[in-house]
Amino acid sequence: MFIDLQTPREDIKNLLQKIDFFNDINETITHVTKPGEGNMNVVLRIETNLRSFILKQSRPFVQKYKDIQAPIERIDVEFQFYSSIENNILVNKHFPKVLKYNAEHHLLILEDLGKCEDMTSLYDAHKIDLNQLRLLANIAANIHNSKAPKNYPENKALRLLNHQHIFELPFIENNGFCLDDIQPGLEALSIPYKKDTLLKEKIKEIGQQYLSKGTTLLHGDYYPASWMTNKDSLYIIDPEFSFLGFPEFDLGVLAAHSIIITKDETFISRIKDYYPNEIDKNLLAQITGVEIIRRLIGLAQLPISTSIKEKEALLQLAHHLIMN
Repeated sequence: MFIDLQTPREDIKNLLQKIDFFNDINETITHVTKPGEGNMNVVLRIETNLRSFILKQSRPFVQKYKDIQAPIERIDVEFQFYSSIENNILVNKHFPKVLKYNAEHHLLILEDLGKCEDMTSLYDAHKIDLNQLRLLANIAANIHNSKAPKNYPENKALRLLNHQHIFELPFIENNGFCLDDIQPGLEALSIPYKKDTLLKEKIKEIGQQYLSKGTTLLHGDYYPASWMTNKDSLYIIDPEFSFLGFPEFDLGVLAAHSIIITKDETFISRIKDYYPNEIDKNLLAQITGVEIIRRLIGLAQLPISTSIKEKEALLQLAHHLIMN
């Protein structure tokens, strides 16, 4: 059974009783709302006369772009991620607790973190607090230090979809995505990168490394929409893109968005200094560059107000980071 905002409360209650989550016959649903703008899944805040919790359900497509097919099993990957970090007290305090998982209905019920806000507001602020950045780097390190089981899901279908949007589509001419609809002049700005054969060969190599099996537990989508703040607390959500890979992927995404926010390339070296484990600085730079380019000329656009001139400078920096 699939549920959403339009599903009658009684039907939601019946489902929750069926999966043994509602055991008190006196518990009733009082409010069903959206806690935020989710991209991949249906996410609802359920309030009852006794408690509040977050209900998350996957579909065989991307919730925000229903014409894009996506593996429904991604909710199981998210559950496996939470299971892998549950004994790591250094990191699990930065994630919501799992209250219930039901594979049959592709349903994950999570602790309600309260009135949190995601950190996409950083794009408008044009700055990121260095203490927050240090904490984000340390949370990433503690994720990476967590021991995932050897049979941890490869998440191959979702990674193939992600690979297409990171390493392929942004670099294809006439890919059906008109960048001038996003910002006049952006299409022309993208052409040199779509025609750069050497750049595309290098990106293909990096993309193959992304698809290969690694040994490090990754979050897989470590950017401001996955970071949440509530007063002085910082939380991470949405690890459905998780897989065993290389740590530079999470860190490169972190660095790329820090640079997009601040326009300051020194954030790569800051993150490298904050991260306590050994990493490949060249691979970190390359992932940073790829993520910057795909966020500027790919389908997964960000809520940023950045001039064409600023985007041109960012694209040039990204090219340098990949090819250097």
